[in-house]
Amino acid sequence: MDPAALSAALLDVIRPLAEARRPESTAGLTPADLPLERPKNRDHGDWASNAALKFAKVVGVNPREFAAEIAAALGRTPGIASVEVAGPGFINIRLDAAAAGSLAKTIVDAGTAYGTNHDRADEVINLEFVSANPTGPIHLGGTRWAAVGDALARILAAQGAQVTREYYFNDHGAQIDRFARSLVAAHEGRPTPEDGYGGAYIGDIARRVALAYEGDLDALDADAKQEAFRELGVGFMFDEIKHSLHEFGVDFDVYFHENNLHEDGAVDRAIARLRELGHIFEQDGATWLRSTDFGDDKDRVILKSDGTAAYFSGDLAYYLDKRERGFNRCIIMLGADHHGYVRRMMAMCAAFGDEPGVNLQILIGQMVNLVKSGTPVRMSKRAGTIVTLEDLVEIVGVDAARYALTRSSADSNLDVDLDVLQKRTNDNPVFYVQYAHARTHNVGRNADDAGVDRSAFAPETLTHETESALLGALQEYPRVVAFAAEVREPHRIARYLEELAGLYHRWYDNCRVIPQGDDPIEPVHHTRRWLNDATGQVLRNGLTLLGVSAPERM
Repeated sequence: MDPAALSAALLDVIRPLAEARRPESTAGLTPADLPLERPKNRDHGDWASNAALKFAKVVGVNPREFAAEIAAALGRTPGIASVEVAGPGFINIRLDAAAAGSLAKTIVDAGTAYGTNHDRADEVINLEFVSANPTGPIHLGGTRWAAVGDALARILAAQGAQVTREYYFNDHGAQIDRFARSLVAAHEGRPTPEDGYGGAYIGDIARRVALAYEGDLDALDADAKQEAFRELGVGFMFDEIKHSLHEFGVDFDVYFHENNLHEDGAVDRAIARLRELGHIFEQDGATWLRSTDFGDDKDRVILKSDGTAAYFSGDLAYYLDKRERGFNRCIIMLGADHHGYVRRMMAMCAAFGDEPGVNLQILIGQMVNLVKSGTPVRMSKRAGTIVTLEDLVEIVGVDAARYALTRSSADSNLDVDLDVLQKRTNDNPVFYVQYAHARTHNVGRNADDAGVDRSAFAPETLTHETESALLGALQEYPRVVAFAAEVREPHRIARYLEELAGLYHRWYDNCRVIPQGDDPIEPVHHTRRWLNDATGQVLRNGLTLLGVSAPERM
């Protein structure tokens, strides 16, 4: 019996008891309105519900008295071993072994679909992340967002959402000019401009431009030469960024060029829309958005007095463009230096008539620090002043890098200990989880050799305390995934997998899948094979959501 079935059984019990006192009290009530929790102390049962506390006031009865009535009726439900009332009216539910153990077969039969649903099928999501400027390799902050953003896209899709991964290609602005000047300086053998970009990669890109340019670069005047290096150099740099992300397991559905917003009239359309809505005013020769009407700390200039577009105008145009492309959820993942940006963006969302936090959500990621032998790692071999995605992958590999960057809440600073991630021990969290998965396959191979297959299934035989704990964790997986999607926190998947791996290792130490010596193969051995394979499936499903491989041998 899974949580959904148990919630449905609870509703079947509550409805007549409540309606006998107040006929309309359960109108519109669904099993989803009766969430269950796992008791922290497993001695209290498999599941707990506060339904009696919630509905006692509605129907006008003492909560503990109502809980006792619910418990008595629920206890007669097939698959439930016992129901107890605790405290002021909490209901603790214990499943019988067969009902609890049946989950193993459910998981194996479901395969990769276990933990997925269609609850978010009405959400058409534009998930914008990384969006590093094409002026250098991706730094650690962008690498963290690559891992977290891709994992979040996978998790949301697993809940039925239509997700488009989008990279905002910032090819319009002063930073591109500084990049081009840096390339020209490297080509001419001059020092990097004071406001330019350093690092060996600048020289690499400059040499590629010189080889690719059809003509004599040095015959061009200064402006033409800079334009040549800008056009070709940005393209080469962005190709490198795309390649690095692809090797990291991250690919985007859309690469949106900022320059297009200014060339195809998108800015003018956004201003016109806001003007129609009455939120635009003119002052001091400039055009403003009255964003203070929507919670901003000050009104924002969108067209300067000289007629040029302010930076914020691009945000207006880009958001409207996303909405016009049919996205009803726009999620933007920004770096730690963008905290002050949130209020104006939410005001913009409201000015267009949308709901901040629903149609637009902004996630802020914090800094990442690498530590090796207790000392911070600060310099890249290639980029010079920063540590890059390639640096991290070169040291620990893709799996360890992605797992390390997703296993902690993205809104907290993160110290990544390279020494730990290079270990093949239980101290390394990604090794710990992957080893648990590999162990399930090793058990399966050995079971095959011993003739212990899944030809029989007797869930009532799964009575060991470690089996109960393992089944309880497996049952939680769909809820963990759903909650991770709701709160936009992939790290909850990683922490769950580590807990599951620990429970599996303890079960492995206590329960044999293969009989000892000449002992006969019994139903419990076949059934434990189901439980072993179910655990492997859930570990594999969870690692896949994080974009981490699930090796069969280690």
